[in-house]
Amino acid sequence: MNLQPVGSQWLKENFSLSSHALTHASYIGPASSIELTSKGNVEEIYRAQYQVARDEPLDHLEFSLKYDDFSLDFLKAVFERIPHADIEAFVNTSPGSKYARRIGFLYEFLTKKELRLKRPVAGNYADLLDEEKYVTGAIIKNTRWRINNNLLGTVDFCPIVRKTRELQQLMNEDIAAQIENLKKDYSQDIFNRAILYLFKKETRSSYQIEREEPSSDRLERFIALLEEAGKKTNEEIISKPRLVQLQNAIVDERYAANDYRHHSIYVGESLPNFDEYFHYIGPPPAMVSSLMDGLNETAVKSGRAGATIRAAIISFGFVFIHPFEDGNGRIHRFLIHDVLVHDQVVPRGMIVPVSAHMLNNIADYDRALEKYSKPLMQRIRYNKDKNEELVITNTDEVEGYFRYPDLTDQCIYLIRTILSTIEQDMPGELLFIHRYDEAKKALQKIVDMPDRKIDSMLVFLHQNHGTFPKRRREQFQELTDVEIEWMQKTYREVFEID
Repeated sequence: MNLQPVGSQWLKENFSLSSHALTHASYIGPASSIELTSKGNVEEIYRAQYQVARDEPLDHLEFSLKYDDFSLDFLKAVFERIPHADIEAFVNTSPGSKYARRIGFLYEFLTKKELRLKRPVAGNYADLLDEEKYVTGAIIKNTRWRINNNLLGTVDFCPIVRKTRELQQLMNEDIAAQIENLKKDYSQDIFNRAILYLFKKETRSSYQIEREEPSSDRLERFIALLEEAGKKTNEEIISKPRLVQLQNAIVDERYAANDYRHHSIYVGESLPNFDEYFHYIGPPPAMVSSLMDGLNETAVKSGRAGATIRAAIISFGFVFIHPFEDGNGRIHRFLIHDVLVHDQVVPRGMIVPVSAHMLNNIADYDRALEKYSKPLMQRIRYNKDKNEELVITNTDEVEGYFRYPDLTDQCIYLIRTILSTIEQDMPGELLFIHRYDEAKKALQKIVDMPDRKIDSMLVFLHQNHGTFPKRRREQFQELTDVEIEWMQKTYREVFEID
């Protein structure tokens, strides 16, 4: 089939932007069709009537804005390859066109270069992003281009979230209602005890993801932070003083920071020949402050985007910027809980232990991180300086990737994780506590032992799948073999162990 690239695909080929991955590629062909590739991207064929009038970059750019997925990273690279005078001429030819106005606005937004207009633009205000296709932020009216800037962020940092069919379905889930439904099946006492346990489980799991075993005081500090989540304003959630305070509370005091990092960071591993393999390289130190300023603005501008989307773009945005040398992963997972409580999806004083689910399904979590890191590692170039400091050598080529991430996949992942935690993990914890209470009462009827002894017996039975371990027999010398057999049988019945 003879296919002609059009829109973003034409621009990618024409400007040799092969390192840029397109989530939607368009072609002109004899018959319309849409195909999902093995990488999850869309290839769409349009009939001949969709062909652009001229085979020129700006005509293809207009097609891209009409039909392809919106990518600020890709647009920035395209604008850097089109002469300034060509942009001016295109915009001045039809300044009333909403696509010419979008191109003019985006060019100035991304390049910080001003276009000369022969006359003021006309026409009704046009939304920059289509709300049917993208998650949008608070509208800022741009009078120069008569554009409603509804991006989620600013020029310093601006995530893009596409409303794919799967994401739209997930966004319709009423998570607050599902949490309320959990309360209906169990007594308030059981629910409160489960929450206390889940705070500890979330804390320990978040450290275990980093392969760390924190001291008791660090665990208690993290639990205290979780219990205080949701109390800051949107302006404060990602403020530097607050993040520094969080980092200091979470890490070993020897690695406490008083500012954002001044060194390069990477996530990698050492190979047998002492070479290093890098899974991810973070933005250079010179970019961190502006990226964090942009993320802070995103926390404010995304106010109407919905709690789960905000939790994803703020938390994953943070961990991809990696503003500290230590503690980024734990703060990233704390921010998920922080935003969910702030936006009143999770009641204050309660927690949805997503870190525990991530730990138990670590491959899914790794894939969500790799969805962002792998394309970057295919584009980035680096070496080490005389001080063995890692230096990115093509910063200009990857700056747009750091500043304008597409976080659609991360939003899908996080909402799935939250739902699985509520639908599977939390009911399991509540049921366990309910059965534990039932088993405790039943064992006490067999032998009226002190609480300490009953709790020990239940722990041993639980650890050994309902069978009392013989090596513990000396600790219960006062019990007969028959009594222990009854206790085993009772425990198995309560916990439905065959």
